[in-house]
Amino acid sequence: MSRSLAVLMDPIASITPKKDSTLAMLLEAQRRGWQLRYCTQGDLAIRAGQAWARLAPLTVKDDPYQWFTLEAAQWQPLSSVDLVLARKDPPVDPQFVYDTMVLELAQQAGTLIANDPRGLRDMNEKLYTQSFAACCAPTLVARDRGELRRFVAEYGQVVLKPLDGMGGRGIFRSHHNDPNLNSILETLTSNGRSFALAQQYLPQIADGDKRILLIDGEPIPYALARIPQGDDFRGNLAAGGRGEGRPLSDRDRWIAAQVGPELKRRGMIFVGLDVIGDWLTEINVTSPTCIRELDTQFGLNIAGTLFDCIESKLA
Repeated sequence: MSRSLAVLMDPIASITPKKDSTLAMLLEAQRRGWQLRYCTQGDLAIRAGQAWARLAPLTVKDDPYQWFTLEAAQWQPLSSVDLVLARKDPPVDPQFVYDTMVLELAQQAGTLIANDPRGLRDMNEKLYTQSFAACCAPTLVARDRGELRRFVAEYGQVVLKPLDGMGGRGIFRSHHNDPNLNSILETLTSNGRSFALAQQYLPQIADGDKRILLIDGEPIPYALARIPQGDDFRGNLAAGGRGEGRPLSDRDRWIAAQVGPELKRRGMIFVGLDVIGDWLTEINVTSPTCIRELDTQFGLNIAGTLFDCIESKLA
């Protein structure tokens, strides 16, 4: 009997197929005979204490122009599928948090959720790095603008980020003499109401912001270095960075060994670590990407490794 999965994601019509990691996962599952179902945030519900979803049968193709076909959606309990791929992009706002609560009910009913809903809820992709502070460059998280300014004065060149962004949005490079610093801090902290993250600027960003993919705590042996282009200091592909695959360094493997066992223990099956130089900067748990770029450059099948892991958990 074939297995079934439901994918919870942003609208599938809006993805970029040649780069989309969720599509790579769905193509691999379909190749293995899994039945695919599709839903978005608006398709989730709770009925009488059970997680339900309006699920549309889905067929996918590796085609840049017509990569999916959907049939009519029907409401059904999420316990009727073997796996939910939770691949909704940030921000992790209240609606995202509510989604994890729905998924947790499905998990309690026996459905495997990748990644674990509690981890999606608890592991802010920027804050959670501080659970592994020995892997990180000097970092401050604060609402107080005076404290943030003192950090900037101490380290000179810094990167300033919101806690809920993705794809390089809302990230600033600044310094202690920057005439715009006060305005940046007012914006990021919403005048002291929101946390912002300040991190020592790492000049190694010129050599790339490496994405290291972990499956059940174990690293894929190659990273995708996202290299800034032109005058932009950000390496994110969404911000125009160029992706270049590289073998993991000894330091990359050391960082993965510090972080991986705890991620595995907490049910975070597919995770992306961001590393600049020798330092961990983010732990991406919501919808990590870069499968297709690494597959293309190194002849890998990362989604195949992922589904080997998932199927072993369902055996």
